[in-house]
Amino acid sequence: QVQLVESGGGLVQPGGSLRLSCAASGSIFSIYDMGWYRQAPGKQRELVAVISSGGSTHYADSVKGRFTVSRDNAENMLYLQMNSLKPEDTAVYYCNAAVRIDPSYSSYNYWGQGTQVTVSS
Repeated sequence: QVQLVESGGGLVQPGGSLRLSCAASGSIFSIYDMGWYRQAPGKQRELVAVISSGGSTHYADSVKGRFTVSRDNAENMLYLQMNSLKPEDTAVYYCNAAVRIDPSYSSYNYWGQGTQVTVSS
């Protein structure tokens, strides 16, 4: 039905930058909130940033001023620009989207498979 595919993860040194992308495809009528979550080893998955269809954003305190979330509604794309990366940002980053596949259905939360971000010297 709906697929979310992340890309852009990798290994970066502390202080470096990465840009994550998430492509949504499939039977999409509309997409509401989209967001990035992350999960470090031994920890619970946590919210990183979320953006509404209108462009309103919310960030976790730990990434404010360093990360920027954006989206392209026409292309069903979500992005996360990550600057000044720290070792504690190391985690698997997941894309999430609230998608309605038909006007008669309610929206449903979909998840991507995740992309690894490792910040290390």
